[in-house]
Amino acid sequence: MMEMKPICQSCGMPLDNDNMKGTEKDGSLSDDYCLYCYANGSFTYEMTMEEMVQTNIQHLDEWKKNSGMEMTEEEAAKQLRLFLPMLKRWKD
Repeated sequence: MMEMKPICQSCGMPLDNDNMKGTEKDGSLSDDYCLYCYANGSFTYEMTMEEMVQTNIQHLDEWKKNSGMEMTEEEAAKQLRLFLPMLKRWKD
């Protein structure tokens, strides 16, 4: 069974190392959220899931470079709309 690498439960960014993790109110590192989405025990931005899709699309070039995958903005948005609802922040 392949081990799942931790990802931010808000944006989906890999949490490969502690430098990428957000912080809880007590200053400890969050196991669930990245430093861009979460600080001092709360989300850094209030946004809808669709706004998160659009935010992630802004980083599409970097993602394509890191993943080696090619996709258009439309394809990426479609994938994000399927993926984000599985993350803790966006689950009903």
